[in-house]
Amino acid sequence: MVTKNQIKLVTSLQQKKYRSQHRLFVVEGKKSVSELLAEGLVPFKIFVDPALKGLDFEEAETATTRELKQMSGQTTPSGVLGVFHMPEPKKAIQADWIVALDAVRDPGNLGTIIRLCDWFGIKHLVCSPDTVDCYNPKVLQATMGSIARVQIDYMELPNFLKTTGLPIYGAFMDGETVYQEVIPDKGILVMGNEANGISKEVEQAIAKRVSIPQFGTKSAESLNVATATAILLNEIRRIS
Repeated sequence: MVTKNQIKLVTSLQQKKYRSQHRLFVVEGKKSVSELLAEGLVPFKIFVDPALKGLDFEEAETATTRELKQMSGQTTPSGVLGVFHMPEPKKAIQADWIVALDAVRDPGNLGTIIRLCDWFGIKHLVCSPDTVDCYNPKVLQATMGSIARVQIDYMELPNFLKTTGLPIYGAFMDGETVYQEVIPDKGILVMGNEANGISKEVEQAIAKRVSIPQFGTKSAESLNVATATAILLNEIRRIS
C-alpha cells in the first residue's frame, strides 16, 4: 500500500529543488525503468499497477491507478513509476568526443540530445548551470532511457573549456562548413542556446567555428539545436 508520505515525496520530485534536496528523480514507463535498472542505477522505490501483466520488477510495490495518477507527471500514467537515486558524478572522460551545452533551455531539446549522445556513443555531456535540469520529467521522457548511459555534469563552461586539453569546436551560423573540416578523433563540440547561440564568454574558449551549410531557401528558419547536434555528431563519427 502506498502511503500519503510516499505520494507527497514523489509528487514533490516534479520540482528541481526537491530533486536536488533528496537526490532522487522520477522515471515513468516500463522501458525506461528497465533500462535504468539494467545500467545499474539504484532504485529508491518502484511502483507498478497490478492490473498490468508481464511486469517482473523485483521488490516493486503495487499502486492503484488512482495512486499512480497522483504521483505521475503524465496525463495518462503508464502503470510503472520508478524513483531513482541520482548517480554520483565521475571524472570527465577525455578519451573521446564530449558534447557541451551552453544554456539549452528546452526540455525536449536536452532529452533528444542525451538520446543522440547515446546513439553516437558520446559518453560525456557537459552542461552550463543555466541549462535545463537533466532530471526534469520532460527531459527524462525524451531520453527514452538513454540517460542511463550518458554521464551528465553541470559546471561553468568557460572554466571547463579553458582547462581541457581537447580541441574545441563550436556551432555557429557563420562558421566554416563542417563538411570541409578535418575532424580529429577526440574533442569537444559546443552547442548554444536556442535563441542566442553560444555566449560571448564561452566563445572565447572555442578554437574552431563550424556550421552546417544551407542548401535551400535563405528564408528558412535556422535548425533546431537538437537537429543541428544530430547532423554534427553524424559528421564527427563519419570521418573521425
